[in-house]
Amino acid sequence: MNRPRGKEQISREEYVRQVLEAYRQTPGTTGRVHLPDRRLAAQLHERAVPLETVQNALVLAAARRLFRPSDAPPLATVRSLAYFVPIIEEVLDIKISPDYFRDIRDKLRRYYSL
Repeated sequence: MNRPRGKEQISREEYVRQVLEAYRQTPGTTGRVHLPDRRLAAQLHERAVPLETVQNALVLAAARRLFRPSDAPPLATVRSLAYFVPIIEEVLDIKISPDYFRDIRDKLRRYYSL
């Protein structure tokens, strides 16, 4: 069975919990988790998608949604973890320094602390 790659391996339950918590806290989402979200988080664990990849994808998507042209039409609230699957796949395929995602997190923190 595949396990999430990364610095340390965590249980399926802990992985799902952390993915769902990151999703809940992602700006632009409803902050609610539904059964399909739980199933998707478990599938990501089964696919051995690193937790950090999922977290980075959520941050990247939040930044893209937030830092758009001011004249762009407003976006609807994200109601499902499934919205982020294409971004998770993108982050899996690209090789970007962890510093890049750290910078995005810092930008989001600064924006929301204003």
